[in-house]
Amino acid sequence: MKKGLLLSVVASGFIFAGGNIAPAAPVAAPAAAPAACDFYGSIAARYEANSNAAGKKLFNKKANKLFVGIDLGVEKQIGNGFGLGAEVAAIKGFSKVGEASPKETAELSQLYVTYKAGNTAFKAGRQALPKSLSPWAWTDSTANVKDNTFEGLVVVNTDVKDTVLVGAWIARAGSGATFKKVNGKDNKGLFAATAQYKGIANTTLTGSVYYVTKPVKATVAWASALTKAGSVDLGLQAVYGKASGSKATTAVAAFAKTNLNGVSAKLTGAYLKSGALTLAAGGTSAFWGNSFGAFGGDIDKVNSKQKIVRLDLGYALPYGKLDAGIAYDKNSGGSFDKKLGARVGYNFKVSNVNARVEYRYVKTTASTSTKKHRVRVQGVYKF
Repeated sequence: MKKGLLLSVVASGFIFAGGNIAPAAPVAAPAAAPAACDFYGSIAARYEANSNAAGKKLFNKKANKLFVGIDLGVEKQIGNGFGLGAEVAAIKGFSKVGEASPKETAELSQLYVTYKAGNTAFKAGRQALPKSLSPWAWTDSTANVKDNTFEGLVVVNTDVKDTVLVGAWIARAGSGATFKKVNGKDNKGLFAATAQYKGIANTTLTGSVYYVTKPVKATVAWASALTKAGSVDLGLQAVYGKASGSKATTAVAAFAKTNLNGVSAKLTGAYLKSGALTLAAGGTSAFWGNSFGAFGGDIDKVNSKQKIVRLDLGYALPYGKLDAGIAYDKNSGGSFDKKLGARVGYNFKVSNVNARVEYRYVKTTASTSTKKHRVRVQGVYKF
């Protein structure tokens, strides 16, 4: 998806459902769009072959899923610093291969106006929120085929040298074809502020604060430090979340990543102590990417403690990239005791279609042990 009018950043309506924390990506100053209309779109599909509850019959029709999605959008700079953007999107899950959810939805997924004055840019309306300055949550996707969007106002300022300042107010979050208020009937929205500093060589420091008043008052503070020591990339994250009258949620994670003879290796560790606010939503995680723990929606619900260790490997091939990972998740006080996950995948491109094939295995130990296998094939064509 092209983003000619404005760098969208920060905030999510799902603070009580949790979300993702992503490493702070390089941030560009808000840029004006070209004078002409900027049309874009994508067509995506994903097929999953899942094992049944007993961990058998991998290509069982009742457990398999197929999704297809499409989006079409346009952006235009209209003069005097103003710009407009709109997008329509649709997704469908085919029941012929199992209970696909959502079944079908079509929506006006984005409709916004932008304004840029000096080093300050504004974006108001229904919009996508990418990772670069969105620590708690950003625009993720449904089944990897349709972006989720939000309604609100985002302000970005770059007057301070080597610093990006962001303020955001989010009133509604997309849920299928409807947009639900963040705080119910007495909606006051979600407020967020973020600062990112890159004045130290090879280092990015980012901090954010989120605040909501309904259904209970809650504040979440998040900080991240990314740096480089020789050939090793290092990262550290910390989260503190507190809902009024409830126990706080705290979490910390760190990683080290390097590349040796064409093989990339990343070792990540995390400790989470969950109070009333969970860091999980729909299989996503609070630390550096989806399904962080044992590759299966592992960041548990409230009042649990988790210790996670994960190793990711990657190797570039002539026509794509091979990757593999293994993770161990020890949990106390939650819905499971231990999880062991592994996966191997291959990303490649065919006729302008970005494709991926992946196999995933997760073993969960609780009152009884379960095993799950999954094969996924997906592709996205952007134009």
